[in-house]
Amino acid sequence: WASAVEMAAAIRAGRVSSRAVVDAHIELLERVNPSVNAVVVPRYEEARAEADAADARVAAAGDGEELPPLLGVPCTIKESIAVAGMPNCAGLLARRELRAETTAPVAQRVIDAGAIVLGLTNTSEVCLWIEADNRVYGRTRNPYDLDRIAGGSSGGEGAAIGAGGSPFGLGSD
Repeated sequence: WASAVEMAAAIRAGRVSSRAVVDAHIELLERVNPSVNAVVVPRYEEARAEADAADARVAAAGDGEELPPLLGVPCTIKESIAVAGMPNCAGLLARRELRAETTAPVAQRVIDAGAIVLGLTNTSEVCLWIEADNRVYGRTRNPYDLDRIAGGSSGGEGAAIGAGGSPFGLGSD
């Protein structure tokens, strides 16, 4: 339950490995996501490999070397925010096969800061409705009460973070 800033400091200081942090978040997401449906496009194996690379970078860093501020910290990104090679249909059935060709600047900045994307989260169809529900990925539920919605078009982000499956994420509302 540490903040992303606290996790980043602990990883840089060698008090915890990025791999351990990433694995812990993935384990939690694998446990809660079947009922919550927050992460609709996981990239867990890629995230583990990126965590191993982050740990190697920390180990190889010299004294005083400045590392990226979020190096090794996991995050999630709303599916409607483009991440190169990943689905980017915003829950619209007619666009379900669309893959992003490039990464949106906001997502690229987070990645360049060293964050590791665990996966993409659910949204309402074309980000228009008051709940994260669409015909491509289904409905996201509130992790504290599965009879309730997660709310807003960034409901997948809210549910992933609220459940503790991601320390931070990119959404739009």
